[in-house]
Amino acid sequence: MGKYKVAIVIPAFNEEATISDVVQSVKEYGIVIVVNDASSDKTKQIAEGAGAIVINHKDNKGYDGALNSGFKRAEELDCDGVITFDADGQHSANILSQYIRHLEKGIDLVLGSRPKTQRFAEWVFKIYTKFFINWSDPLCGMKGYSMKLYKNKGCFDSYNSIGTELAAYGIVNGYKYVEINIPIIVRKDSPRFGSRIRSNIMILKALINLTHIKKL
Repeated sequence: MGKYKVAIVIPAFNEEATISDVVQSVKEYGIVIVVNDASSDKTKQIAEGAGAIVINHKDNKGYDGALNSGFKRAEELDCDGVITFDADGQHSANILSQYIRHLEKGIDLVLGSRPKTQRFAEWVFKIYTKFFINWSDPLCGMKGYSMKLYKNKGCFDSYNSIGTELAAYGIVNGYKYVEINIPIIVRKDSPRFGSRIRSNIMILKALINLTHIKKL
């Protein structure tokens, strides 16, 4: 058996301030795929210069659309697993080794759990997933997936779930998963998630859609 092959997929929209440091910090752990989601700044050029494979969207497809493209490329590269990683510099690359160890041992989902959340809708989301499927932090952007799970589902996301659909599908359908407590680093600039009202509405819509996830 060859070495376990991991893709680190980073969705990015106007992240020129942080993308170089993020790519540099993670590239020792796997193949770095940055999905440049129609940025208007120098995200593309900086990510390429830092050594990432860059997928460019002509039109903005949003967080889940970017991850869909990243997972598709990881499958084309015959990767064994994928770890999603935020472009804003809030995740610590040092913890990637823990994710990879779990994936190598046959765990299908490695789910990050942050020490705190910022938005009201995130708390509602967390309460729902903790009660119904024993998942502590659905909106943490750092998650690890086996390609087996991705291929069995057939896609990463189909309804703009803010990165939760594939993981919820895996939990509900009995795939092996673990949760890891992860630290959060304060980002260098303003968040890309939009206004507080808009972001809360997006999260609640994703939660409503998540309630339709069924066991197959």
